[in-house]
Order: sequence, then C-alpha cells, then structure tokens
Amino acid sequence: MKLAVVPALTLGLLGSFVSVAGPAAAYDRVSGRGCTVRPLTPKDARGDWVNFPVSVKCGDGRKLVYIQQRRYEKDRGRDTRLHDGRYDEFTHYVHRGDRYEVVDRYDRVSRKLDRRGPEEVYHEIRFAVSERNGRLEWSGWMRSGTLTGVNSHQ
Repeated sequence: MKLAVVPALTLGLLGSFVSVAGPAAAYDRVSGRGCTVRPLTPKDARGDWVNFPVSVKCGDGRKLVYIQQRRYEKDRGRDTRLHDGRYDEFTHYVHRGDRYEVVDRYDRVSRKLDRRGPEEVYHEIRFAVSERNGRLEWSGWMRSGTLTGVNSHQ
C-alpha cells in the first residue's frame, strides 16, 4: 500500500509543478495579452553601426508594448555588456495585428573591444504589454542570434 501512495503523491506533485511552470515558460515568447516579441539577429550597418532589430506582433493590434534591450559583445570568458551595463527601454505601439513589425535599434560598436579579429555581438530583450490597470508583467530575457564580423580589423 505504501508503494502505491508514494508514486501517486510524486505524480500529483509533478503535475502541479508542470502546470505552474508551463505558463511561465510560454510567457518568454507570447504574453497573456496576445503579443509575440522576439530579438532578431543583429545586422551590420555602415561603419561602426549595428542594427539590433526586434520583431513585434500582437494578434488584435492596438497594443502598447514596452521593451527592454541589453547589448553584448561576445568574449571567450564573460561577455562584455555594451554601454556600461545599462539597458535601453523603449515602447512600440502595434497598429495592426496581421503582421510582424520590425523595430530597428541602431548602436555603435567600438573597434576596441577585441584586440584580434572582428567583433561578435548579440542582444537580449524582455517585454511587457500594457494593461488597463497600468500594471506591467515582464517576460523573461530572450537572446538573439550572434552577428560575427562587425568592424573587421584588416
């Protein structure tokens, strides 16, 4: 009898854990307000400039999305956070819900970050969608792909 009780309790606890963890994991990509926000792989622009784009889509449109963005230069050990560890915060108003909108965010990347070779950069974002009561519930941080070859040293 004891053997049957332990597995039943274990499954019950596991089931309650999965039901609690499930929505939190899904929130990283899609909020409860029907919006999908993703960091896209950075794109090299002219000179020292790099575009760190963000894709935003809200199913029914007409939503105000708050986005926080951190930019990094990839290193062998610990990655270097650009701009002294600060992050950018901006808003994007979604007008239409039938397509993805790309928000371009340009930034300079110094040629002095690596001593050899080109820079490798990526960014992380998190987002929240405004509610009627004014409260914001932030997603977890999401990481983009890495752009290699910024500011090639020749």
